[in-house]
Amino acid sequence: MKNTPLYARHVRHGARLVEFGGWQMPVQYGPILEEVTRVRTHAGLFDLSHMGRVRVTGKDRVAYLDRLLTNYVAKIAPGSIRYALFCRADGMPIDDLLVYPSADEVFLVVNASNTDVDLAWMREHQKGFDVVITDQTDELAMIAVQGPKSREITEHVVKGIDLAQLGYYKFAFGSVCGIPNVRVSRTGYTGELGYELYVPTKDATRVWDEVLTAGAMHDIAPIGLGARDTLRLEAGMPLYGHEIDATHDPIQAGLEFGISFAPEKGDWIGRGALEAIRAKPTRRLVGLKTDGPRAPRQGYAVVVGGESVGHVVSGSVSPTLNTNIGTAYVPVSLGEPGTAAEIDVKGKRQQATFCALPFFSRTRK
Repeated sequence: MKNTPLYARHVRHGARLVEFGGWQMPVQYGPILEEVTRVRTHAGLFDLSHMGRVRVTGKDRVAYLDRLLTNYVAKIAPGSIRYALFCRADGMPIDDLLVYPSADEVFLVVNASNTDVDLAWMREHQKGFDVVITDQTDELAMIAVQGPKSREITEHVVKGIDLAQLGYYKFAFGSVCGIPNVRVSRTGYTGELGYELYVPTKDATRVWDEVLTAGAMHDIAPIGLGARDTLRLEAGMPLYGHEIDATHDPIQAGLEFGISFAPEKGDWIGRGALEAIRAKPTRRLVGLKTDGPRAPRQGYAVVVGGESVGHVVSGSVSPTLNTNIGTAYVPVSLGEPGTAAEIDVKGKRQQATFCALPFFSRTRK
C-alpha cells in the first residue's frame, strides 16, 4: 500500500487511516459530520496526493486526446479546465477526469483507483500519435483548500495570481510558499469555493503546515475522505464506482456536459454507443431524500408501487440539509421531484422522496 508525502502529518493529526485506491488515506480526523460542517462554514484542508496526475506532450497531444476523451480538447482554451471521461467502445466509462490544456502540454487529473488502468489505456492507443505520456503522480503532491474562507487563506500562500479574478474551473501558475511555477486551480470536489495546489512532493509537508498556519484565524482543519464523500454527494458530483462505472454510462448519469458530439470533433472511442444511448435512454440518475432512521446506501433497492424499480448508488447523512440523501438509478418515466418512493433497508421499507440534483449549490463568484 502506498503512502502520500503527507502521511506523517495525518498520523500527527490523529487521523483514522484506511486503504483507498491502493493508498493509505485519512478517512477522518474527528466526527465526519462535523468535518462536513466545517467545510461548509469555514474551510478544510485536503490531501489529494493519491489522485493520478498525468502530463501529455508532443505535437499530436490534442488530436490524440480528442480520440480518447469525451470532451472536445481542441476547443478548451489554455487556462481553462474541463470535465471529461475515458470510455470503452460500448460507451461505458473507464474513468472520469479533469483536463488542463496549456501552451505546451495537456495535464490530466484522474482517479486514484484508476490511475494504472488509465495509463495502460492511454498507452494502448498511443500508436500513430507523436505524444509523450508522463506519470507525475509521484513527483507532484496535490493539496486542496475548500470552503467559504478558502480564498482568504490561500491568498496568504499564493503570489503572482489574483485569486479574486481566477474564475471557476480556471488555473494559472504562480508562487506557492515561495515555490515558483506552481499550478493553482480553482476547482474542488465539495461544491464550495476552493483551490487545488500542485506542489513538488518534497515541499508538500511545508506547504501543508503553512496553509494550516495561514488558516488558523479562519478555523481551518484537515478533512478526511469520509467528509469529502458527503460534500461531493450534497453537491451532486459523481464518484467513479458509484454514479458511474463499467455498467453505468455518463449520459444516463446526467454528465452530458462533459461529452461533445460536435461533428468537427470527429470520431472518438465510445461515441457511437453514447449517441445511441442518448437517443433512447432507459434509466436516469435521480436524487432521494428520507427522514427515516437509515441513510440510503449503495445497493439498496428503490421501490415504487410495491415493486423494485432501481437501486441506490450513493447515500449519506447530510448535516447541511439535516436529512438523509442519496442518488439512485430508476426508469426514465419515474423519479420526478416531489414524488414518493421507498428504499428497502435490509428487508424493511423506509419512506423517501425523489428530488432534483444537486442537493446543495453555492452561488459562485
